[in-house]
Amino acid sequence: MTKLVNNQRYYLLVHPGGPFFRNKDLGSWSIPKGLAEAAEDMLETAIREYQEETGIIPQAPYHPLGQIKQKGGKIVHAWAFELPVEQVNWDPKDLVSNTFKLEWPPRSGKFQIFPEIDQAGWFDFDLAVRKINAAQVPFLEKANALSP
Repeated sequence: MTKLVNNQRYYLLVHPGGPFFRNKDLGSWSIPKGLAEAAEDMLETAIREYQEETGIIPQAPYHPLGQIKQKGGKIVHAWAFELPVEQVNWDPKDLVSNTFKLEWPPRSGKFQIFPEIDQAGWFDFDLAVRKINAAQVPFLEKANALSP
């Protein structure tokens, strides 16, 4: 998702929750994403996951940004959309994320609940490129090339 403020485009990125990413910043952020359910269209998946991970319901028009393959082999499809005018002041502190259960510490027999996303932020292009998972940089480049 992007927003324009004084002709400057900003990108919403999210930081993964849980203990593995707790102290990681540069290169650890991402676009909101998730796995498709059976027979689910990729755009439908993107919209559903975006809402689950941020609490924001994306609205058309959607601009396809293609797909990438991350280091671990996960294929990610992405679309850009502008934040609707009525939500342009959305504050990342209002983040609403689903959760997951994880045995932590490992082999302890204790399970904890963690948010899938522990924080979100608006970043200009240069900072977003530094913060996002390197494999996802092409999404930012394609979104940045869209007309304001």
